[in-house]
Amino acid sequence: MAPNTVETSFSPDPERVTRENKNQNLPGQEVNYNLYIFQSTLNLLANILIGTVVGISLLFALRNGLPLGATSLHIVLCVIGYQLLMAQSILSLSGNGWSSKLRLVDKRRAHWILQILGSGLALAGSFIKILDKTVHWNTYHGQFALVAMVFTVACLFNGLTSLYAFEWRRIFNGSISKLTHICFGIVAFGAACISLCYGFDKQFFRTWASEDFTNALIAFTGIFGFIILTNPFVTFFRKAVTVVKK
Repeated sequence: MAPNTVETSFSPDPERVTRENKNQNLPGQEVNYNLYIFQSTLNLLANILIGTVVGISLLFALRNGLPLGATSLHIVLCVIGYQLLMAQSILSLSGNGWSSKLRLVDKRRAHWILQILGSGLALAGSFIKILDKTVHWNTYHGQFALVAMVFTVACLFNGLTSLYAFEWRRIFNGSISKLTHICFGIVAFGAACISLCYGFDKQFFRTWASEDFTNALIAFTGIFGFIILTNPFVTFFRKAVTVVKK
């Protein structure tokens, strides 16, 4: 038999070897990798939608230039506080792109910093509008904003007990504290997103942005709100089951 024939019969197929190496995963690795890709894709989508909604809201608030009036300042502070910083604080604990490589302790620090900054801006923006109006909470926008304010304050104070749950475990149940913190955060952020949707639904914004684009922004807000709150809902359910079993 010719030498080159022998060499050909024993030479490996590079493409076949590459395929086999790619398929040599540890048990469960394929599933975890697919789940990671799916979660990363959702987080990327959420960030794109957040950027779109926040950017358009800021353009609307700045449409008349500086200095900003009470309503424009209210929009800037609340949108940056709730839809940008608070959203990122929640995503930081669920493997967001910029926080995926951080240690757990650093993720919690980032969560706390973003949460405090976001809550502070949002509350400041809400109080500015309260002082500017004589009649309060007579619309769905204002009513859901009030719910967001109340639960944001509750979430901040309750977060202290969650942060030091291990140290204070002899005084109260740390698991209950974490559950209430997650619950308060879900309600606060969800109410803020609903309030923003009702803000978009106001006639002066629809006139500025057009009907179709306004409806798209409302849909964007609902989509990224759902994506962001999915992980807290799952975490809340898991911790609640653990507490009940104990």
